[in-house]
Amino acid sequence: MMLEGKVAVVTGAGRGLGRAYAVALAAAGASVVVNDLDAEALDETVEIIEAAGGTVTGLVAAVGSAEVADKLVRTAVGVYGRLDVMVPNAGVLRDRTLTKLSDEDFDLVLETHLRGTFTCARAAVARFREQGTGGRLILIGSPAGQYASFGQTPYSAAKAGIVGMVRTLAAECGRMGVTVNAVIPTALTRMVATIPGLGELVTAVDAGEPVPPVARRAGLGSPDDVAGLVVFLASDLAADITGQAIGAGGDRLSVWCHPTEVVVASKEGGWSAQDIAEQANSLLRPHVQSYEGAPPPDLSGAAASVTEKEKVSA
Repeated sequence: MMLEGKVAVVTGAGRGLGRAYAVALAAAGASVVVNDLDAEALDETVEIIEAAGGTVTGLVAAVGSAEVADKLVRTAVGVYGRLDVMVPNAGVLRDRTLTKLSDEDFDLVLETHLRGTFTCARAAVARFREQGTGGRLILIGSPAGQYASFGQTPYSAAKAGIVGMVRTLAAECGRMGVTVNAVIPTALTRMVATIPGLGELVTAVDAGEPVPPVARRAGLGSPDDVAGLVVFLASDLAADITGQAIGAGGDRLSVWCHPTEVVVASKEGGWSAQDIAEQANSLLRPHVQSYEGAPPPDLSGAAASVTEKEKVSA
C-alpha cells in the first residue's frame, strides 16, 4: 500500500489511461476523486475501484474552467480531508489538417488539455501550500507533443505546452516540497485506434487479448502498463524526482531530454543575413534536426499475431 493515507484527483478517468491511473492509485492505497464528462463511463470506473475494495468519489464535469478545478480540490478535501496528488488527464481530440481545422476545434482541444491542466495544477498547488506537507503534480504529455503528429496541430501544441509547464512549475514549487513531472504515455487506447496499423490491436486489447510481444517491445501496451509510473511518481519514493518528462508504455520506460542548444557560434557585432548565409553550410545545415522524429514502430508481427488469433477463434 505505497499510497496509504494519500488522496488523489484524476480527471478524464472514465476510460482508457485515466481509468487505469485511478484504479492503480486506489489499489496502492490512495483515496481517489475521479472525474469525467461521461457519467456512465465514470460510474463504471467507480464500480471497478469499489469492487476491488478501494475508496473513491466521482464528479461529473468538463474540465478547463477554474470553477471545476476548484470543485475537484474542494471535493477531495471535503470528503477525505486533504489532497496529495493531482493528475489532470482529461482530453479530447479533433484530428484535422490545418486548413480543415476550425477555431472551435482548436479552442476545445486547448481548453481541455492545456487550460484544464493549468487550472487543476493551480488549484492543487494552492491547497498544497495551505497544507504545508508537499504534494505531487503528475501532468500528462504525449509523444505528439515531442514529435510531429500529422493532423493534430492543437493536440501537439497543448501537449508540448504541458511539458513546458512542467519545467516552470517544478522550479516554482520546489521550495514547497511539491514535485512536478510529466508522464509521456503510449498505450493502445481509442485515441490511437485511427492510426494505420493500430486499429486491430486496439480492438484486440479491448476484447481482453494480450498485447503481442512485438508491440510491447515497441512501447505499446495496455493503459495498465503506464499506471505503475503514475503510482511511483505519486509516492514518497519519488520525492527527489521533479521537472522531468518520463515515458512509459508496453515494456519500455524512458526519460526524455530537455530542449538544448546543439550548436552555438558567436560573431562580434552580431549576424547579418549575409553572414548567416555564408556560414549556413558549416554552421546550420549539418545540425538541422528531423521534425518528424522517430519512425513509427514496425508492428507487422503484431498484426500477423492478431490475425492468427482470429483464425484460431473462428
